[in-house]
Amino acid sequence: MACLGVFVAYLPVTTVSVSLPAIQRALGTSTSQLSWVSDAFVLPMAALILTTGVWGDVHGRKRVFQTGMALCALGSAISLSSDSVQALWAGQAVSGLGAAALLPTTLALISHAVPDHRERGRFIGLWAMSLMASLAVGPLIAGVLLENVAWRWIFLLPVPVSLIVLVVAAFRLPDSRAPHGRRLDWPGQISAAVAVTAVVYGVIEGGADGFGEPAVVTALVLGAVAAVAFVVVERRSASPMLDLSLFRSPAFTATALVAMISFLGLIGFFFVLSLYFGMVQHLTTMEAALRMVMVSGVSLVAGLPIGRLMHRVSARVLITTGLVVAAGAMFSLTGVDAHTSYGSIVWRLALLGLGMGAVLTPMTASAVSSVPYHLAGMAAAGNNAFRQVGGALGPAVLGALLTTRALDALPGRLADAGVPAEAGDRVLDTAREQGLGAVAGLDLDAATGPALTALGDSFLDGMRLCLTVSASLALLAALACALLLRPAARPTAPAASSTPATEEAPARPAPVPAS
Repeated sequence: MACLGVFVAYLPVTTVSVSLPAIQRALGTSTSQLSWVSDAFVLPMAALILTTGVWGDVHGRKRVFQTGMALCALGSAISLSSDSVQALWAGQAVSGLGAAALLPTTLALISHAVPDHRERGRFIGLWAMSLMASLAVGPLIAGVLLENVAWRWIFLLPVPVSLIVLVVAAFRLPDSRAPHGRRLDWPGQISAAVAVTAVVYGVIEGGADGFGEPAVVTALVLGAVAAVAFVVVERRSASPMLDLSLFRSPAFTATALVAMISFLGLIGFFFVLSLYFGMVQHLTTMEAALRMVMVSGVSLVAGLPIGRLMHRVSARVLITTGLVVAAGAMFSLTGVDAHTSYGSIVWRLALLGLGMGAVLTPMTASAVSSVPYHLAGMAAAGNNAFRQVGGALGPAVLGALLTTRALDALPGRLADAGVPAEAGDRVLDTAREQGLGAVAGLDLDAATGPALTALGDSFLDGMRLCLTVSASLALLAALACALLLRPAARPTAPAASSTPATEEAPARPAPVPAS
C-alpha cells in the first residue's frame, strides 16, 4: 500500500513535465502560467507535508492515507475535465494536497509495520524505488497518450489506481498512530505555508513581470517575514511541527540542504528540458519522453546497487560523489544546441540519472539516522518537506532565470539572424506579453524561419544559465555534504517497549546533541 501510495503521489510530476509544450499550445499559456501548472501541484506538498504527518499521528495514518488517495483521484478528475489553465491549476492543487497526505503517511506506515530499523531499510528502499519508478514511467505514459489522444488524458491513470487502492486499503491496511499525545501546530503551519507560497509566487511573477513590481516585492517581503515568524513560533511551541533542535546535528542540516537543492535542480531541470525538446528541437512528446526517461530510469536502476553499497560505503561518500557526477552532467549539457543528436544527449542524461540515483537512495536514511531514535519520524518528515520546497522552487527559479535571460538575449539574436526591425519588434512584444512559446504561432512571412532560429538560440542562452546555476548549487551541496555529513552511531530503541520503537516521542523532544 505504501509503495502504491507514493507511486500515485509522484506520477503527475514527470507526466505533466513532458506534456508542458502540448499544454502550452492547447491553452495558449505564458511561461509563468506554465510554471504554475507544475507549482500548483508541488506547493501544497511543500507547505502541508509536515502537517499531514502530524495529522496522521493524531487521527490515524490509515485515515490520512485514504484521504490522500481520494484527493489524488479527485484532483486528477478535475484536471482531466479542465478546459482552461485555471481549472488545470485547481486540479493540480487538489492532487498536490493528496500527495502531501501520502508522502509522510506511507513512510510512517512502513515504520509501524517494520519496527526493526535494519530490516526497515530494505522496505524504505522499495518505497524510494516506487517513487523513482513513478518518475520514470510518467514520460512514457504521457508520450503514448499524446501521440494518440488529447493532453487531458494524461490525468486518467491516477483515477482508477487511486480508487482501487482506496478500496483495498479499507479492508487490508492496518491503522496506527503515535502513542504519545501530539497536536497540530497551527501557527507554525500557517507561517510555513505563507512563506513557501509567497516566495514561489514572487519568483515566478518576478521572472515574468520584473522583480521591481510592487506585487512581487510585497510577496517576497511577506515570504521573508513569514519565514522569520515560523522560526520564532517553532522555538516557542510546546509541540513544534519541526523541532529546530534537529539542525544542531550537522548531518541532518547537510541532508536537508542536499534534499532541497537536489529537487530544486531535478524538478526545475525537467521543466526546462521539456521546453527545450518542444521549442528548440521540435520533438514529438514520445521522442521527448524517450530522452527524459533516461534521467529517472537510470536513477531507478542505480538505486539497487547503491542500496547495497550503503552497507559498505558511507552515505557521505555516496551522496558527495553523486552530486559531483550530477553537476558534471549538467555542465556537459550546456554544450547542446538545436541539432544535438539523440545519442549525444542521452549519455549526458544517463550520467545525470546515475548521479541522482546515488543521492536520493541514501539521503532519507542519512537524515533519519543522524538524530536520536525518538526524533526519527520528525527527521524523515522534515527531509521530505525540504525536498518538496526545493521541488516547488525548481520551476519557479529556473523558469524565471530562463525567461529573463532569453528575453535579454532575444534582440541580439534577432539582429544576428537578419530579422527585419518591424518583424523583430513584433516578436519581442509577443514574447514579453504572451511568453516565449507564443512566438512559434506568429506568421512573419519570409522572416518566420529566421525568427524561430533566433528564438531557439535565445532559449538556449537561458537554458545554459539554468544549467550553470543548477550545477553550481549541486557542487555547493556536495561541499556541505563532505564537511557536515559525518558518520554517527544511531541511538538504539529501548529493548522492551509496549509500542513499536519507531513511533513518535513525547510532544516536546529532547534537544539533539551537536555530535
